[in-house]
Amino acid sequence: MLHVLLIGAGTMGNVHGEAFANMENAVLSGIVDKDLEKAGKLAEKLQTTAFQTFEEAIETLKKVDVVSICLPTPFHKPFLKIAADQGLHVICEKPLARNLVDAREMIDYCKEKDVKLFVGHVVRFFPEYVRAKKMIEEGTIGNTAVVRTYRGGGFPNGSDDWYADYEKSGGLVLDMIIHDFDFLRWCFGEVERVYAKSIKNGILKRIDYSLVTLRFKNGVIAHVEGSWAHQSFTTRFEFAGQSGIIEHDSSKSVPVLFEGRKKSTSGGGVAVPESPLKDNPYFMELAHFIHCIETGKAPIVTAEDAYKAMEIALSALKSIETGREVVINENQKEEAQIR
Repeated sequence: MLHVLLIGAGTMGNVHGEAFANMENAVLSGIVDKDLEKAGKLAEKLQTTAFQTFEEAIETLKKVDVVSICLPTPFHKPFLKIAADQGLHVICEKPLARNLVDAREMIDYCKEKDVKLFVGHVVRFFPEYVRAKKMIEEGTIGNTAVVRTYRGGGFPNGSDDWYADYEKSGGLVLDMIIHDFDFLRWCFGEVERVYAKSIKNGILKRIDYSLVTLRFKNGVIAHVEGSWAHQSFTTRFEFAGQSGIIEHDSSKSVPVLFEGRKKSTSGGGVAVPESPLKDNPYFMELAHFIHCIETGKAPIVTAEDAYKAMEIALSALKSIETGREVVINENQKEEAQIR
């Protein structure tokens, strides 16, 4: 039984807290937030204890094994370090950091302290995406040639409006469509080239939109679209190969659809619907991380995977800034960072 200390009582803190509170092999020992009233409300709901500082929690609680960091990105590194100094394993929401130098330091620091580090790239736990990856691997559509993904909704609200400060958040490219970068890399391997466009000065209007083109080393081309200019949050993907297309649209009741290519003008496609979501992917993700700590098994998504997703996202931001294509160079990773 692992004892978890939650850091942050905001939106993701609520998600993590409810998951840990309902696990059979985990105990939510406490919740830390500088806003003690907010932490107290969540703690009361989840029947645990609220604290205003990490130090107070550590001094008070009899046992803590894992720290779950659900704070704005700039606070990930300092809290990861103080947790690792205590010998505590770390679960950290994505993105791991705002730049690659900090991300590498965080990964290395956990290794030095001999604690495990897990990063919340939850899309790998969404059944629609898992099913699509399996269909691709099984050759359902033949060799994938072109991919389109979309992830979008309204401009997010956060404490101190930190999402609107792109020096802190990195905007939707680093904070949101990094999910798609991670998932596509999981499917197709390393990205070689990145080209991106975005709304200029959109932050002044509290809107954001980006379109990112990725060329993978295996030849697959992906168009990743992200928006903080709409109302309802939706996701879509389309994988096109010579044998057919795999589609998903979260706004529809059918999560995954396969349509075969027409072999003649009189032929028709065959739709194969999949069952809707049954389990909360966040619960599945966090339960998986707890299981990995207990058993020593490697996680589905590693800290190095999180670093790679950041590398793609920061390359996209660099492309937006320069107006040029960015080539991801394995030997010069740090050059892709944008502080």
